[in-house]
Amino acid sequence: MTKPIRPTPEQLAAAQGTTIPDVTAPGLRVLFCGINPGLWSGATGHHFARPGNRFWPALHRSGFTPRQFRPDEQRELLALGLGITNVVARTTAKADELTAEEYRQGGAGLVERVERLRPRVLAVLGIGAYRTAFGRPRTRIGRQPERIGDTEVWVLPNPSGLNAHYTLDGLAAEFRALREALPPAD
Repeated sequence: MTKPIRPTPEQLAAAQGTTIPDVTAPGLRVLFCGINPGLWSGATGHHFARPGNRFWPALHRSGFTPRQFRPDEQRELLALGLGITNVVARTTAKADELTAEEYRQGGAGLVERVERLRPRVLAVLGIGAYRTAFGRPRTRIGRQPERIGDTEVWVLPNPSGLNAHYTLDGLAAEFRALREALPPAD
């Protein structure tokens, strides 16, 4: 059954605490990692689905995609060597509903996924989530000194419309810095 693009209030309420499938494959160029799915994502089954989330525009403006994809086109990222996962799988209305323990457990699960999938880069979208999940309180945006196996780790700003610290152009610039640091696609 196809889920609606614009969920009803009842569908949003029913999405609380659900999960949505990752968009992953072995050997991706970049595995983008959100904090956790919001209710719109839970209701539609698509990552970064809430209107106002700037993931899809930033991805395009940074040069990762040839055009701006819609959330329901998320599987098309795989052909570009890109994927999506989350630190915490459980959907919530806001990320502040997550506990520090959920972040830590999510970070451990993320390490296992990265070791299994072996992307070139893991890009965590949210500095606070990264700091808590990996116990790195002094982390800054950009390439991290730590790796997970052979996988480089980057921290990028959270693309949520609630992140007032970054404009769309600022987000796209940080995403572009990652894209330009990647070796050419095979």
